[in-house]
Amino acid sequence: MDGTEPRLVDDFVRHLVSELRAYNEVRVPSARMRLRAAVHHGPVELADNGFAGSTVVTTARLLSSRHLYDALKAHHGAHLALLLSDDVYRSTVAGGHTTLSGADFRRVVVNEKECEAVAWLRVPGHDAHGPGSGPRTGGPATSRPRPPVDDNRDSNSMVRNDYRGEQISVTNFTAPVDLRGGVIGFGGSTGG
Repeated sequence: MDGTEPRLVDDFVRHLVSELRAYNEVRVPSARMRLRAAVHHGPVELADNGFAGSTVVTTARLLSSRHLYDALKAHHGAHLALLLSDDVYRSTVAGGHTTLSGADFRRVVVNEKECEAVAWLRVPGHDAHGPGSGPRTGGPATSRPRPPVDDNRDSNSMVRNDYRGEQISVTNFTAPVDLRGGVIGFGGSTGG
């Protein structure tokens, strides 16, 4: 993984949920692993005990938010509850840089200690908009088309393994590039 925000928010979380699902499949309910996750970005400083700075504090406050605990409590079958900071949500999901849509998230306000921040809640495989709602089965929040299941995809997994080389275009920049006023587009003749 290249560590960019869209890959972290989309691909990494998708793979993490897939691995958690596989791990939990062979466990009794009391031994299941369920995770809370928070994604934020900004500068950090090295400290004696790891990292420090307001970015680290904000991420920790998001992670300890009651919203994540409540989401896991409301969705017993969920493997993961995720909060994105407003900045991360706007630059990735709202910016159209992931396969996710705004309907996959619910806006929440986090009030933890000195931190008051807007964040975006997602419970992969479940409707984040209402407590107690079960796995996503349809409706406006899930109306966008899903890729067809094929031989290159595990039938129990939401992870796609059917990418073809001719469908992927990679541009590597080996030096700083000034894109002010520039446009970079994604897509192809097949709508991908």
